[in-house]
Amino acid sequence: MSGYFVGFFLGIWIAAPLIRRVGHIRAFAFCAALAASTALLHVVIVDQWVWLGLRVLYGIALVTLYTVIESWLNDQAEASQRGRVFGGYMIASYLGLVLGQMVLVVHPTLGIELLMLVAMCFSLCLVPVAATRKIHPAALHPAPLEPRFFIRRVPQSLTTVLVSGLLIGAFYGLAPLYATRLGLATQQVGVFMGSCILAALLVQWPLGWISDRRDRAWLIRACALLLSVAALPLALLGEVPLAVLLPLGFVVSLLQFSLYPLAVAFSNDHVEAERRGSLSAMLLVTFGIGACIGPLLAGVLMKYLGANMLYAFVSVCALILVWRVRPEAVTNLHQVDDAPLQHIPMPDSTASSPLTAALDPRVDEQVVEAQMQNGDGGSSAASTPNG
Repeated sequence: MSGYFVGFFLGIWIAAPLIRRVGHIRAFAFCAALAASTALLHVVIVDQWVWLGLRVLYGIALVTLYTVIESWLNDQAEASQRGRVFGGYMIASYLGLVLGQMVLVVHPTLGIELLMLVAMCFSLCLVPVAATRKIHPAALHPAPLEPRFFIRRVPQSLTTVLVSGLLIGAFYGLAPLYATRLGLATQQVGVFMGSCILAALLVQWPLGWISDRRDRAWLIRACALLLSVAALPLALLGEVPLAVLLPLGFVVSLLQFSLYPLAVAFSNDHVEAERRGSLSAMLLVTFGIGACIGPLLAGVLMKYLGANMLYAFVSVCALILVWRVRPEAVTNLHQVDDAPLQHIPMPDSTASSPLTAALDPRVDEQVVEAQMQNGDGGSSAASTPNG
């Protein structure tokens, strides 16, 4: 399950050169065909190491598809519309994830038909792209990462994003296995996963309202503390009936999917406008590293100590975040003049690319595009920890 996130991580560097070389439409067609083929190859070759390689290829294909979509959306959206476009993109991403889980309710047999459905979806997504009369936009270049600068400037935000990657990577990779080990039928696993992902969508707007009115470092710490408590019943109970699992899983998801958008908002409050493109890329890479490691660590715990260790892992990670995020350590020395910036509902980074920053209304589009094309990281002056 970590293979997908490894591919997603690698695709961050592969997507932009591929698009520059062959263009948006050809890159989209190439990766859609690759994703469809990898799905079907799971039937042809049943071997865990081959499947690992297929999952890596699948991750590379997906992040390239997201990059093409986001480039196109950014090219078509006026500056005044970017907030609505970004919100619509996030809703479409989450609804797609929820509907994917609901397929298991309608078709609970885990046979070749589901893999054929995946391949068919990738084939069908080529239809509107191949039929368009529009000229594809100019390819955007990924922004420079500047890891040392951001580690000094926004260490608490990066820690939050890393832990969020650990949690969400483990959730997507192992929550279906956890539900299966509890004895749930395939339909029930689909309902459980769908309700958890729906929680991630529903929490975004109330979270934004609160985030714009309260100290964000305090909110991150409070969410982490509540998450560690909410996950404890699932961590301690070996058997959980569905009537208890659904509300508990929903609450845990509300909290764990709050961490990433809060960290993004918190970090943007302490980074100058010309560096926000680089910041977005750095946050995505940090999330990707965590998402690669999360399923491995939680998977080992589940293998030797039981399925409920998935939520013990969640609780421990949340406690680490409570320990590491300290509002009193925020100096506000580099806080931007108009902080707190507006909180923007965001995808959880499993459904976005480094170009997400171009759609974010908090980011100056012209500044970011120039920075991406020039590879200019800006001043490397020493910075004081803020976020």
